Amino acid sequence: MIYESVATVESQVVQGVTYTIAKMSFGRRTELMRQVREMARRMEFLEAGQEPREKMDAALLRVEIDRLYVKWGLLGVLGLKLDGEDATPELLTERGPENLFREALALVRSQTGLSAEERKN
Repeated sequence: MIYESVATVESQVVQGVTYTIAKMSFGRRTELMRQVREMARRMEFLEAGQEPREKMDAALLRVEIDRLYVKWGLLGVLGLKLDGEDATPELLTERGPENLFREALALVRSQTGLSAEERKN
């Protein structure tokens, strides 16, 4: 058996852009769940609040979790330059088009195989 621990996926948003996404393994799942656990618990608590400040803090935690997923699972970006530099996962997150970031996030989430409940915990 030959197993590749990464998947290469072509962008559906921008022709010529290709992502390298980490596939899920037991160790990677454990690492991801550890990183997300406390942030997700705090976000859920804040979402239940009634104050606008709590809602804003919950929304901020949600985008931080999104960034964490991309940092964890996006290993490479090909076919994209940002401000004259070859794109990296970090550059895509910091300066890239949001639609490409969202696409990469969706691809990473699809590779995790985590249910919505597992992503919360």
